[in-house]
Formats: sequence, C-alpha cells, structure tokens
Amino acid sequence: MLILMGISFLLDWYVYHGLKTLVTDKSTLTKNIVLWGYLLISIIVTLLLFTVTSGSVSTRGMSPRDMWILSIFLGLLVTKVVFVQVLFIGDISRLIIGAVNLLRDKPGVEGYIPGRRKFVSTTALALAAVPFGSFLYAIFKGKYDYKVHRQTLYFEDLPEAFDGFTITQLSDIHSGSFDNADAVAKGIKLANDQKSDLFVFTGDLVNNGAWEIEPYIHLFSQLKAPYGQFSILGNHDYGDYIEWNSRQEKAANLDKLKTHHKDLGYRLLLDENVELTKDGQKIVLIGVQNWGRGFIQVGDLDKALKGVEHNDFKVLLSHDPTHWEDVIRYHPSNIHITLSGHTHGAQFGVETDSVRWSPVKYRYLDWAGLASQNNRYLYVNRGFGFLAFSGRLGIWPEITVITLKKKLA
Repeated sequence: MLILMGISFLLDWYVYHGLKTLVTDKSTLTKNIVLWGYLLISIIVTLLLFTVTSGSVSTRGMSPRDMWILSIFLGLLVTKVVFVQVLFIGDISRLIIGAVNLLRDKPGVEGYIPGRRKFVSTTALALAAVPFGSFLYAIFKGKYDYKVHRQTLYFEDLPEAFDGFTITQLSDIHSGSFDNADAVAKGIKLANDQKSDLFVFTGDLVNNGAWEIEPYIHLFSQLKAPYGQFSILGNHDYGDYIEWNSRQEKAANLDKLKTHHKDLGYRLLLDENVELTKDGQKIVLIGVQNWGRGFIQVGDLDKALKGVEHNDFKVLLSHDPTHWEDVIRYHPSNIHITLSGHTHGAQFGVETDSVRWSPVKYRYLDWAGLASQNNRYLYVNRGFGFLAFSGRLGIWPEITVITLKKKLA
C-alpha cells in the first residue's frame, strides 16, 4: 500500500506540472483553485484509502463506503496514468529537440530544451477524461445496469416433459457491497419477470458475514419459481477473508448464513441432489459446496451424486468454473450442464460481437458465458453484485435464463 501511495504521489507531481501549463495564462485565483484543488482531492483520497486498508478490512471486511474510496482512488490513478503518458511522450520529444539544440549550440528562446506546449497538456487532459468519465459511469450507473442473458441448450437425452424448461440463475450477489436498495429491487423484479420454471443461485450471497444479507432478505425472498428455489455456497460465504474472535464464532456465522438461505426461501444444496419431476419424468438438480482452484475446496461431487443414475439428466450448481475445468468435464458421470459464477468477468472488459476481452481471462479459461466439451456444458454467470471495486464497466451485472430443449436425433 505504501508503494502504491508513493507511485500515486509521484504521478501527482507530474500531473501538477501538466496542469500548471494549462492554466499558465489564467488568473492567480483560477491557478490556485485548479492546482491546489487537484492536489488536495488526490491527497485526501489516497490518505482515506490508507486508513481503509490498514483497519476495517481485516476485521469486518470492506464496507460500501470503503469500496467507494477504493473505486475513486483507482479511477483517479488510471486517469493520472493516462495523463502522464501523454505528457511523457511530449517530454521525450522536448528532450530530443534539446539534445539537437545542444549539439548545434543553438539555444532557443526558452533555452536548449523548449517548454512544454499547452497543446500537449490539453491533449493529455482530453484523453484522461475518457477513463475518468468511464469510472464515474461504472460507479454510479454500471454496477446496477442489469442485463438478461438468454441461452438455449439442446440435448438428445432430455426427458420430453422438460422440453422448453427454463432456469433463471443469479450468482455472486455480494450483498455486503450494495449501496442502493431501490436499484437492487429493480434487478430482482427483472429476474422475477422472466417467469422461469426454476430459480437457482450459485454462491457468494455475502462478502464475509451473514449479517450482510439481512437488510435484503425481504427483497431476494421475492424470487419464486414453480419448481422451487435452490442455492449453493461460494468461497466468500465461508467467512475466510476476515478475522474472527474464535473458530466457534466463524462456525456460528456460517450456520446463521445457512439459516438465511431458508429465510430467503432457498433450499441450500450441500453436496446433495434433488429430483425435479414433471409428467412422470425427472431431471436431477445437484449442488456442491465450493471447490475452486486456488480457493477453498470442500465440495464433494461424488457425495452429491449418490443415488443419481448414470443415465439421469443432470444439472449441477458449482460456484467456481475451475471445478468444471479440473473435475466435472472429465468425471465418469455425464453431467449435462454446470452453472457457475465466481469470476464477475472482473467487472471490467469489452464484450461485442467481434471483441470479447477482460483481464480475468488471464486467470480463468472460462470466465463468462457458455463453454462446452464432450457434450457437457458450462455456463459462467457474470454476477449480480460487485466486490471491492464499487462499479462495473463493459461487464454488466447478469441475470441468466437457460432454456432446455429436446434435440431431435
């Protein structure tokens, strides 16, 4: 953190001189407002972040206020980096001109090295406004800009009674991050409006503690489906990322969180399965505890499959997509579709018809949307909530609707 603060202050020094060029012909009052106003805001945000990271994170986790501070700091940091890069390119050209003047012993009016041109600082400011504006949109609008993603999957062995069966999936609610209950309610209504046959939630109800979901139980309990509401745990639900006074306190928190799943009207699947029947036919819904590469691995797929026949049509809920990558797609039992979350799509990226990129791709092979291998499907939900960075840009919060269809042989 101290290193990051040091980098930020060095950038401030560079940005200060760039802004100084911009206001060189302005009044003294304007110069003071721009220059000292910028430094004051940047220093205050940096010091606030230091107080956040040195205290509350280890005990109760980051509050929405803490996440706002982190997000504003990151927005300013990226903006400063862009600004400085443009200035640096201009300064390199100034140094080259200065070296040539020195070799020719022909100093200009300003000396061997010409002064920084106002045009360069203006260009730097214009380009830096792009990430700054984007971060503002991500923080104030993007994190609640819910999108419905629809996917139709075809299977030859799908029971005919389930042809057209629909599943609405939410994942990564991260209720401890919310700061706008009205916006959350609109997202829940959008999910309910899909009128799916089944509702599933694939983990990370909270950031750390069971208390985080309590203000929102009355909202998320509105999610209903004819064939029920089912859920699993994600890595954050175990309370591993904050300090507890004792093991007993941590265990009590997990027990309370499990109770809250019941309060929400969700049946929490802990390495177990349930049959869903329709017109005398069935599919099997399976839920495992968290199993992730580099994260807690307590999920037991073999235990969850007990009593399930090899030829049964299976839908698996497993929070972390690396479980599918490392275990599920190679498992002897044919699991038709796995629904996951966890990655959030990094809450930042680009998704168009021709371009699909997020920094999370360097960590996860399958980080959003549909993947398949050996006639087995994985769908990775981009997440309903957000964590740490209090915003989303390009990777919007997701409500997934999966439609199962009978494929003609």
